[in-house]
Amino acid sequence: MRYSASEKFEIIRLVEQSSLSVRQTLLQLGIRGSTFYNWLKRYQSDGIDGTAGRELIQFDRQMDALAFPKSFDSY
Repeated sequence: MRYSASEKFEIIRLVEQSSLSVRQTLLQLGIRGSTFYNWLKRYQSDGIDGTAGRELIQFDRQMDALAFPKSFDSY
């Protein structure tokens, strides 16, 4: 099952706030630990945009690379 960025963020928050262990919470949610920790790593490095997946991050970086240089403003 694919989760949206907002769903991944909510799952991260739920796990962090749960009185159960991370493992027990993930078992109840039916989410593999490796999947959760990948989401958490991306969230910690790129914020909520990181939970959207690598495709979105790569697209954003490509768009940033296409942005006009600052010297263009002086024309």
